[in-house]
Amino acid sequence: MGGWPLLSLVTFLPLLGAGFILFIRGEPDIVARNARYVALWTSLITFALSLFVWFGFERGTAEFQFVEKVEWLPEFNIGYHMGVDGISMPFVLLSTLLTPLCVLASWDAVKTRVKEYMIAFLVLETMMVGMFCALDFIVFYIFFEAVLIPMFLIIGIWGGQRRVYAAFKFFLYTLAGSLLMMLAMLTMYFTAGTADIPTLMAHGFPREMQIWLWLAFFASFAVKVPMWPVHTWLPDAHVEAPTAGSVILAGVLLKMGAYGFLRFSLPMLPEASAFFTPLVFTLSVVAIVYTSLVALAQQDMKKLIAYSSVAHMGFVTVGIFTVNEQGVQGAIFQMLSHGVVSAALFLCVGVVYDRLHTREISRYGGLADNMPSYALVFMIFMLASVGLPGTSGFIGEFLVIVGAFQVDTWVALLTASGMVLGAAYMLWLYRSVIFGALTKKDLLKLPDMTWREKAVFAPLVAAAIFFGIYPLPLLEVMDASVANLVENYQVALARGEPLSLASLWPLK
Repeated sequence: MGGWPLLSLVTFLPLLGAGFILFIRGEPDIVARNARYVALWTSLITFALSLFVWFGFERGTAEFQFVEKVEWLPEFNIGYHMGVDGISMPFVLLSTLLTPLCVLASWDAVKTRVKEYMIAFLVLETMMVGMFCALDFIVFYIFFEAVLIPMFLIIGIWGGQRRVYAAFKFFLYTLAGSLLMMLAMLTMYFTAGTADIPTLMAHGFPREMQIWLWLAFFASFAVKVPMWPVHTWLPDAHVEAPTAGSVILAGVLLKMGAYGFLRFSLPMLPEASAFFTPLVFTLSVVAIVYTSLVALAQQDMKKLIAYSSVAHMGFVTVGIFTVNEQGVQGAIFQMLSHGVVSAALFLCVGVVYDRLHTREISRYGGLADNMPSYALVFMIFMLASVGLPGTSGFIGEFLVIVGAFQVDTWVALLTASGMVLGAAYMLWLYRSVIFGALTKKDLLKLPDMTWREKAVFAPLVAAAIFFGIYPLPLLEVMDASVANLVENYQVALARGEPLSLASLWPLK
């Protein structure tokens, strides 16, 4: 399929499926059934096409591959430019993997407005994939912001009792920072005369300008990660979102901010990134320790896992700003692992919520007696979340800590404390839900997982274990791109004196 525009197919096929669902007519039950099947097959075909990209991706080079470039607004030097490298390629695959699993997970759980629900998820998939493939600032920004619309609807229409509040909080938090990013993009566009991302990576912006550009990008990416203290929208969004919404939110959308740091902040604004590294380390360590302690105090399963996501993303931002190969590779690996593991943990919550309609930890206990398959699956992802060797969670966290030790021992030690705290709250959650005496009468009637639920968990279990034992396929894909990023960053810093507050005043 070398002559095919594969990235455009992977990006826009879900949108085509959404358009097809839009025109489905008939009795409500028939429309709902057909919408489910169209969404499932569309997302499965999209995943299959993304596998062609994965297996056709050439390892050992940092160049962008599967490049597509078409003039869009030639008078403004803006074009439709798509491509993937070793940093973005794995996230395309993660997005296309989780979408069909979300469709399956929602098969029986969502009973109202099924047609609109499936359309929202397919549109969301197009925006996610497009964002990771975009190599033009304007195209990137369109996809980056358009992601908010279907997720806002998914939370606000199919969420819990406080869904409208959570949806608006999610939308306003993430939109506010992105407006500053748009101003930074326009500044870079008028300075360099192009919106082409590979060209901007090599441009070399003035040192004083980099500070303000970096802060504008940080305002957007920090909320998306989310970093402390702008993380407060996340627990509300997770608690109120339907299960599949939480899966995509934790699995892919939280990675958008960290991806932005890797694609824009480090390569385009290296001197400002070095200047603000202590700030990022401080906020990341606070996030790891503080949100882990907050997770220990939660009585709602979704809130506990939501706060654990903030702590795990703290590992990611530490790894990114070590700017050495182990740290950056560990950060990317941790993002991919967290995308699988946290998605699976929210699915685990969804399994029991669909049966009992409560997320209160105290309402459960002893489920190992009548739900052994569920107990096994929950255990695998609980152990992956705490970074047990042999699971994917260990690889990313270990590499991040190794990278952090090369930069600052205290940062590494405080980051590593997150693994201890993570074990405390996840083991407590597992013990409370799975072990103990099965005394509550309504729990005695809970059936074990259905074949559909097992089918949803199967690829996630396989990924968590396989990449924990054999991480080489992922590391090989990202190795050249990460090495190139780190090398260019170090070369840029070596050109002049490091930025300092004294050098910025008076501003020139």
